[in-house]
Amino acid sequence: MTGEEAVAYIWSHGWETRAPGLGRIRELLRRLGDPQRELKCIHVAGTNGKGSVCACLASVLEAAGYRVGLNTSPHLERFHERIRVDGEEISDEALGAVTEQVRAAAEAMPEHPTEFELITAAAFLYFRERRCDVVVLETGLGGALDASNVIETPELAVLTAMGMDHAAILGPTLRDVAAAKAGIIKPGGTVVSRGGCPEADECFRRTCRERGAALTELDFSRLTVRRLDLEGAVFDFAPWKGLALPLTGAYQAENAALALTALEALREKGWNIPEEAVRRGLEEVRWPGRFEVLGKRPVFLLDGAHNAHGMRAAVESLRTLFPGRPVTFLLGILADKDAGEMLDLLAPLAERVLVLRPDSPRAMDTAALCALLTERGVEARPCANLEEGMEAALAAGEESVICALGSLYLCGEVRSAWFKRR
Repeated sequence: MTGEEAVAYIWSHGWETRAPGLGRIRELLRRLGDPQRELKCIHVAGTNGKGSVCACLASVLEAAGYRVGLNTSPHLERFHERIRVDGEEISDEALGAVTEQVRAAAEAMPEHPTEFELITAAAFLYFRERRCDVVVLETGLGGALDASNVIETPELAVLTAMGMDHAAILGPTLRDVAAAKAGIIKPGGTVVSRGGCPEADECFRRTCRERGAALTELDFSRLTVRRLDLEGAVFDFAPWKGLALPLTGAYQAENAALALTALEALREKGWNIPEEAVRRGLEEVRWPGRFEVLGKRPVFLLDGAHNAHGMRAAVESLRTLFPGRPVTFLLGILADKDAGEMLDLLAPLAERVLVLRPDSPRAMDTAALCALLTERGVEARPCANLEEGMEAALAAGEESVICALGSLYLCGEVRSAWFKRR
């Protein structure tokens, strides 16, 4: 099986018609020899910031000399981004080989696994083959019934920023969403939480008490941002001083602080993570598509804000970095998101909005999105394709500020198109 054939096979097994649950992934992994039982995992769930926290953890642990597996979703430009070891994406050859093993097991099952279950199994096989010391594992959707939650008690469970997303599946209330995320808390485990969301915090605290898990919440009083610009941030997280982070969003120092709290918990468990590794790991972290600076004349930013919580963070970053300056937006939103709240946040900053349809069957119609923007007094223009939208945005001149956001699908398209232009 080639890498291309592997990806096509995985995508041919959608999840929409399957009942949620861990039965299929447990059976699939059993047939594959339960590779996940031979791995130490750091399990990360939450509404926003999961990928950035995972990237920070992986980078520091790599700098400390560990062989680190990283499993994240979705990808921006290429499927192989989802499965990495020490920062390197899985090769076509390796992806084909592990997926061949997964397919043989899956095809023998009475109920075929879903795409995400297939990916999860392939990742565990690959990480075992590469003899990873630790795997940083991001949930795909929720926590309790997410395929990644097939693992037993992880080295560490990390809960990032909480908000409403995937409410149709996990909701309808924030308590329901939090309960789903709390599913990664295992008996006797070690848990680190960002906090800051009272309903979710109460759920996490109660779950930790019930399951005998030790909980540490991020102490925001330790965090001081010293500098924030297009090069990234310099911040203190007491007792750490002058930590450099090449991630630009105003929210990224908080994600790094959560990662540092998690690393402190690992140190207490005996992991060897020296200060030099912490500093170098944060300095070298890369996480594309999250308030990423693609260009500076004009300023061209790319952000994965795909829900109201993410949009609020992106808007706050724009206000911090470009106070009083209007922004040209390239915008595409999925129809199952809270478009109204997202647009209420975006509208006050918008000079104009160029509306695109992300490459997804769930994408919101451009005419409908334009109508919602017009209702809010924003100049909106539907674009037939990405090239038209980018040309229109760049026509504003070198002194303009452009931000593409609204969907991770759109992020990947914009990023690919930008580098093809260069």
